[in-house]
Amino acid sequence: MKFRHELKHEISFADLVVLRSRLKAVMMADSHAKNGQYLVRSLYFDNLHDKALLEKINGVNKREKFRLRYYNDGVDSVSLEKKSKINGLCSKEQIKLSNAQVKAILSGEDIDTGDKSNLLTEFIVKMKTQGLKPRTIVDYIREPFVYPVGNVRVTLDHQIRTGLYSTDFLNPESVTIPADTTAILEVKWDEFLPAMIRDIVQLQGKRNTAFSKYAACRIYG
Repeated sequence: MKFRHELKHEISFADLVVLRSRLKAVMMADSHAKNGQYLVRSLYFDNLHDKALLEKINGVNKREKFRLRYYNDGVDSVSLEKKSKINGLCSKEQIKLSNAQVKAILSGEDIDTGDKSNLLTEFIVKMKTQGLKPRTIVDYIREPFVYPVGNVRVTLDHQIRTGLYSTDFLNPESVTIPADTTAILEVKWDEFLPAMIRDIVQLQGKRNTAFSKYAACRIYG
């Protein structure tokens, strides 16, 4: 498991416009983006006591959360992801799931883990022992940029929407409403962040925050 540095800023629409222009001048668009962006839909899991949510809010040093995710309404290409954070560093593990596995997870039926599925096995165990259940859908548009030196990835996330209690994950038309935030700047890198990139993403008056789209989208319940 590889851990990376990460910083996040909640930004305004004006910040978004400025950063987009700066980043396009020196960084490359992520190869997965279409016209510079893509749609992201995630379904986050938590237990009845909101363990993942409360650990995030309380700044617990070692924490994790699980989610299902697909891009650009691609319901036939769903991944299971586990985000971990330790001592301020973050990592992500992910595996592709079959349609049958996704539907079994959503319906609470027995899941065929198949081969080489340690992450899925861990998730199933924690669903049974910790009571992990789908909690909310989070939708947004992502504009991703990459820079090879330092393996830097910068993303601008906006039009963030919440499904409230909706867990109709495989229906791209399921009802969502705007979350109480405008946009998020995320910067991730390995051992070092090049000074040029650091200067580009500096915004006056903005501090590194522990912002979570999941927490923001759970504000309504």
